[in-house]
Amino acid sequence: MWLRNWLFDKNFLKSTPFNFPLICVGNLAVGVTGKTPMVEYLIRLLKNDFNPATLSRGYKRKTKGFGIAGDNTTALEIGDEPMQFHKKFPGITVAVGEERLVAIPQILQDRPETDVIILDDAFQHRSVKAGLNILLTEHRDLYTRDLLLPAGDLRDVRSSAKRAEVIIVTKCKPGLTAAEKEELLEELDPLPHQTVYFTEIQYGRPYHLFSKKEINFTHSADILLVCGIANPGPLKEYLSNSVHSYDMLRYADHHIFDSDDLKEIKKQFAKMRSSEKLILTTEKDGVRMKKFESELAEFPLYVLPIRHHFLFGEEEKFKNQVVDFIRSYKNDKSVD
Repeated sequence: MWLRNWLFDKNFLKSTPFNFPLICVGNLAVGVTGKTPMVEYLIRLLKNDFNPATLSRGYKRKTKGFGIAGDNTTALEIGDEPMQFHKKFPGITVAVGEERLVAIPQILQDRPETDVIILDDAFQHRSVKAGLNILLTEHRDLYTRDLLLPAGDLRDVRSSAKRAEVIIVTKCKPGLTAAEKEELLEELDPLPHQTVYFTEIQYGRPYHLFSKKEINFTHSADILLVCGIANPGPLKEYLSNSVHSYDMLRYADHHIFDSDDLKEIKKQFAKMRSSEKLILTTEKDGVRMKKFESELAEFPLYVLPIRHHFLFGEEEKFKNQVVDFIRSYKNDKSVD
């Protein structure tokens, strides 16, 4: 990894820039730092004034090559995160492609109205040089304290962080103080061109996977948590403080649910004796469970949405930085 980065830094391997606003969202570690919610945050920020597109590799999809999500697209064709973007934001372009250097021109050819492309999990994809790199690092496991695989969780060397224009410390503990913020800034030691932000997890109202009806948790609720994400720790902590009890069926990250899983979910739910019981899953898992609508539509199967909440009143500063970056490109598609 060090040699590969050195070859790019010395231009033996080429990073291709585009005269077009590209925003990269990524991290240095494997696992969950909040990339998908950050992409969604950017979509919400931009969709009213710009025409954003997302470009993902489409992890664990059953297809290859370039593709744009359409009316009949499934998660197996484009991957669960792109499918989540497609379902939640049907008006935007959601594309997949392993070779981003090839996929970017294809998006601009097929969807010429596009104003900005958000590159999902592309920080290590150095053949494309994004204009704005947003690097996420989890508060409990900063990259400054981590080690390379297999000793730690890093999939890239720590010095790669210098390529980011924005560093966001995610999943901060509730009530993070200004003094603790300064300690973290000292540890991260950002370069002059880097801006550091801090966010915490903000859970939304659970909604039914199929009817979309929203509910509020009550402290007497008993939950069967169906979860296939890398780090369910924050979600478990949230439920411990929000409901009466929960049991968890845990699966591997990006797990593709099958009929045996469906039987197990129904079996475990039937064992629960509570009069106020429901099944809860993440948005990413919900995308992969949609195919069981005929079997699960009548079950109280709810999805828990998640968002980034910026701390220390710096949300407007972040928004302005992103919008100013896009408007810095002199093209006639930008909105005044």
